Parts: sequence; C-alpha cells; structure tokens
Amino acid sequence: MKVSPSLLPILRSRMQGELLALVLLHPEREYGITELATDFSVTPTAVLREVVRLVDGGILADRRVGRSRLVRARTDTPLFRPLSDLMAVSFGPMPLLAEALAGLEGVRRAYIYGSWAARYNGEPGPPPADVDVLVVGSPDADALFDLVEEVSRRLRREVNVHRVSAEAWESHTDDPFLTSVRERPLVQLNLGQEAQ
Repeated sequence: MKVSPSLLPILRSRMQGELLALVLLHPEREYGITELATDFSVTPTAVLREVVRLVDGGILADRRVGRSRLVRARTDTPLFRPLSDLMAVSFGPMPLLAEALAGLEGVRRAYIYGSWAARYNGEPGPPPADVDVLVVGSPDADALFDLVEEVSRRLRREVNVHRVSAEAWESHTDDPFLTSVRERPLVQLNLGQEAQ
C-alpha cells in the first residue's frame, strides 16, 4: 500500500503531486508521456495511468501527435486556479526553482533542504513555512536573489537561498552549516543541463 505524500496528504502519491505541479504550474506547455516518465524516474505506464485519471477528471487535456500523447493543464475549468495554487504551495518548489535556476550562469547544482525536503521524503511534520535552497557554484548574487524573489512570489512563501562554492560542497569540512545540510534530507533539483 502506498503512503500519501507528507507535503499534501490528500494526494495518492508523490508522483501524482510532481505531475500536477509541473503541468499546472506551466499551463503554456505540453508534455509527452515519456518526457514526464523520465523527469519523475518512473515508467511511462505509471505516468499514463495517472494522466488518464486526470484527463477523465477534467484537470488535464491530452492530444495525440502521431504515436505520442501530449498533455497540458486545462485552464478553462473552475478547478484550475485553486488547484494550481494548492500545487504551488505543496509540490511547486521543485519545478519552479529548477526552471528559475537552470538558466543562471554559474549554477552547478542546486538542492532543497530543511523542512520541505524532509516532508518531500516522507518525514511527518507540519507543512513547511518556507523553502531552503542550497546553490552550488558561483552565480551572480544579485541575479540569484532576483530569481529567488520571483519564485517566492509564485510560491507565496519565503525562499531562503544559500550559495556555496563547488569546492566547499565537494570537500570534507567541519563547517557546521554544510555538515547539518548533508545529514538531513536533500532534494536535488533537475536543472536539465550539464554542470557549468
């Protein structure tokens, strides 16, 4: 029996939350079943089953292009806005932060840590009040904080960002902050590019 995710216990699975967040928070895009399966590290069959449920429920729309099936958010229903808001505050940090940080020069890797990462990994507890992000690399500080500010607005919660050099992150250190981050759950953001 699958346990519902701690970030939003009304959902059936973490994959369902990730799927809804990605598609609903990017209503201008269409996603292929294989692309989604790769993003979530599950089988295309698992994604297809969830997509069929969501299409039948009027939350997503789909269309076929050749042998491919493309899905997108249905923005023409009364469910779209409240469901999008709910997904933004629960599963939204992953797709929104990954999208924001993917194009920022100097970002090698990025992780969510703290209470959000703990809930994402199934640790029980209250809903996270904020989102803590560790950026590994040497991005421009002003550009990084501007991006994080925009994501904070979209998530309607504070996003705290901490930069660390690649050398510091990869070395064995006695730094109490890095030690505590490494000892707790981390969620690596898929930046969709090779490290810069």
